[in-house]
Order: sequence, then structure tokens, then C-alpha cells
Amino acid sequence: MVTSPSTAAGAGGRAAGRMRLRRIPASQPGMADPHQLFDDTSSAQSRGYGAQRAPGDLGYPAASTTPQAAFLADPVSNMAMAYGSSLAAQGKELVDKNIDRFIPVTKLKYYFAVDTMYVGRKLGLLFFPYLHQDWEVQYQQDMPVAPRFDVNAPDLYIPAMAFITYVLVAGLALGTQDRFSPDLLGLQASSALAWLTLEVLAILLSLYLVTVNTDLTTIDLVAFLGYKYVGMIGGVLMGLLFGKIGYYLVLGWCCMSIFVFMIRTLRLKILAEAAAEGVPVREARNQLRMYLTMAVAAAQPLLMYWLTFHLVR
Repeated sequence: MVTSPSTAAGAGGRAAGRMRLRRIPASQPGMADPHQLFDDTSSAQSRGYGAQRAPGDLGYPAASTTPQAAFLADPVSNMAMAYGSSLAAQGKELVDKNIDRFIPVTKLKYYFAVDTMYVGRKLGLLFFPYLHQDWEVQYQQDMPVAPRFDVNAPDLYIPAMAFITYVLVAGLALGTQDRFSPDLLGLQASSALAWLTLEVLAILLSLYLVTVNTDLTTIDLVAFLGYKYVGMIGGVLMGLLFGKIGYYLVLGWCCMSIFVFMIRTLRLKILAEAAAEGVPVREARNQLRMYLTMAVAAAQPLLMYWLTFHLVR
């Protein structure tokens, strides 16, 4: 069969086209597909997020391994972090200074340095102070030793726990009499705190008027005056168990004990200057100091009765 030149040329062109299509090689793993719109980063993620890439390659930047590179990569966040740390340090220093000025935290730690043995011995001293002989506070390098090493040292642990227990026992007594209410319990606690504050202020004013130079601090006064709550707890509990007779017997014993305890403790604090100078007690100023000591000690039984008599019926 004879073919025309045009037909033969068309057939040859199609065959050449097929041959040219066959010459296009398959895509290599490292070459980009000409028909792909976006780069495929799945292979890079499978090799590792922090893998190093070529300088002109697309994708995430290489992870920095040095502080200088991290600072250069994000200088704003690093400057903000450094500024915030500086502000936090300055604020902490300012708060510590103000707290130490208004609330002596370091001194308060001393008054809570107690242990179980000290608490037991101190409670025994509060109930039975008649046989105790040595009332001097021990010192070491001009500083009083911690309360756990000296039963005569004042502490705030027993007064604080005794006050909380007194409020709870008062609530129990009111509940047994069907008189409990949150307002009445709050009034009981606030009245006890108010009387304690008035006591401290009155003693400080008296010491100033009598011109007594003593190492007795305000925290010492709070500690000594707070010991009366121990006897108040005992009186109310005995009143709940045995009625009025038990209340008056136990409270009377505790009142005498706290009176003796306060006399022997405050006598060394208030009359310490006169004893050191060898001035006789009959001197007028020393007599005022003795009267002040007696008045503080005598006020404790009165307040113990005033704050507890209405709880036992």
C-alpha cells in the first residue's frame, strides 16, 4: 500500500513525540517536582525538627545552640526577661526590708523555736510554779538562748495555741448551752484580743512613765500575758465536766499559779536595772516598779475570770 508523504510525516511526528516523552526521567528524591505548588517538608520533619538545612533552603531556621545565637535570634524577649527578673529581685528586696521594719520576722522565729519537751516543761511550770527556783533567762554571747533550751525564756507558741484553743472551747461551751452563734463566738475572740491589746498598751505606758530601762520587749509582754489562756482553758473544761464547783476550783488554782509566775518572771525584768546598780528596793522609784509588777500580776486572775465566768452555767 502506498502512503502519501503527509501521512508518513504525521506518523513520524507522533512516534518522535512518544520517544521524547519516554526520555523524561522520573523525579529524583532530592529534586523538586515541576507540577508541585509547595515544598514538601514531611521528609525533613521525619529526619528531625532541628536538622540543619542549606542556607538558601526553605523551611524552619536551624536551632541555635549558643546563648549568643539565641539572643540574636530573639533580642526583644530576652531583654524583657532580663528586665522582669531585675524588677522581681528589686521588689523582693523592698518587701523584705519593709517586713523586717514593721514585722520583725527574725525575732518571731526565736519565739517559735520550741519542741515537745519545752512545751511540756512550760505547761508544768505554769500550773506548778511554786517549786521552781531558778528564774533567770540564760544568755549566750549577749543573746538569749532559744526557748527549747531554756524553760524560763518566753515563747509565742503556747500563747498562740492557747488562744485558739480557748476560742474553740468557748464555742463548745456555748454549744452545750444552746447559745452558739458565729457572731457570739467572734465577739468572744475579739474581746479577748481587745483586752490583751489594752494590757500591752497600759504596761508600755506605765513603763514609760516610771522610766524603767528594761530589756522587756513588746513581744515579751504578749508572750507573758498570753500564758493566762492556759488556765482559762482548764477552768472552762472542768466547768463543762463538773459544773460550777469544778470551774471555781481549777480556775482558782490557775489564778494563783499565774500570779506567782508573773511576779517571779516580771520581777527580774522590771527590777533588773535596780538590781544591777545595787539600789535598795525601798527607794521610791523601785517601789513604783514593784507596784507595777504587782498590778500586772494581779490583773491576770481578774481577766481570767471575766473572760470565762459566762461560759459556765
